[in-house]
Amino acid sequence: MTPEELQRYSRHILLREIGGTGQQRLKAAHVLVVGAGGLGAPALMYLAAAGVGHIIVMDGDVVEESNLQRQIVHLDAIGQNKAKSAAQTLRRLNPHVAITAIPHHFADQAITQDLVLDGTDSFDTRYAVNRACVAADVPLIGAALTQWEGQIGLFGNGSACYACVFPHPPAAHLIPTCAEAGVAGPLPGVLGAMMATEAVKHLTGAGQTLRDRLLIHDALYAETRTITTHRRADCPVCGTPAPV
Repeated sequence: MTPEELQRYSRHILLREIGGTGQQRLKAAHVLVVGAGGLGAPALMYLAAAGVGHIIVMDGDVVEESNLQRQIVHLDAIGQNKAKSAAQTLRRLNPHVAITAIPHHFADQAITQDLVLDGTDSFDTRYAVNRACVAADVPLIGAALTQWEGQIGLFGNGSACYACVFPHPPAAHLIPTCAEAGVAGPLPGVLGAMMATEAVKHLTGAGQTLRDRLLIHDALYAETRTITTHRRADCPVCGTPAPV
């Protein structure tokens, strides 16, 4: 690392759980973030600030004025593609990291990165990202939220995959979108920061991650709880195929 990087990341390096070795691991890491919306926005900013060496941001949507209440990475870039807008901010935030913008939605492409973060609001996309991560044996940090509540887990790579925990998407009327039901502005920041924290822990080997656990945060009542998840042998994505 350059003298500038050593100074920039000095507070990380002081942590015995990260240190210089962990910071080098962050610098060497390639991370894909699917979705630069409410969850992806803060996660991306903290990943870039933390010194993750190569961040790929993927999103096919454009920035709308109603996004700016919570999607803090876009800086009033109304009408711009979200991946490109986010990349511009991240490059200004930390010139020591490489940022690649992919201005379209995830579509079952192969995963080649070390870690994937999924902050999308589409169940089809969540299941597609999970299948790709399981096929590549790459861990997936996934989060979701609505109104005042959010959840986050670390899936796959030997632990329960997303489809183990959520075998089927809920009925459409049970999970309204943010546009339909609203969302508290700071909540995506809380969950997005948690996603970035889990990413830093996973990449550096620090602490205990959310493998085989699902964390649920209720911001309205200031309550957080964790439930245990289990890999399912009959999971159609990561389970053991039945003998022929």
